[in-house]
Amino acid sequence: MPAETSSRYVTRTSEILSGEPIITGTRTSVRAIVSLWRLGIPPEEILNHLPHLTLAQVFDALSFYLDHQAEINEYIERNQVPDEWVHSSVKAVLGAS
Repeated sequence: MPAETSSRYVTRTSEILSGEPIITGTRTSVRAIVSLWRLGIPPEEILNHLPHLTLAQVFDALSFYLDHQAEINEYIERNQVPDEWVHSSVKAVLGAS
C-alpha cells in the first residue's frame, strides 16, 4: 500500500508500524511524540529525546493528535507497558511508586 499523507509531516503506510501515523521519512510514531508531551515535556524539549525531528514535525504531530485523539489514544493504550514489568527504580523516578 502506498503511503497516505495525513498532514504536512504525518503519514501512514502499512509497511511501517502496521499503518500507525508516523512522521514522514522516519519510523517515529505520533504516539511517541504525544506520549512525551503528555508527560509534561514541552515540544521544544521533545527534540532532546527525538533529535532527528524538527520542531515543525513535533508541532504537526501534536496538531494531528488534537484532530485524531481517539485513534492516537487507542495506540497509546495498546502499547502501554504493564505495570508489573516496570522496575521499581523507574517507578520511583516517575513518582509512581
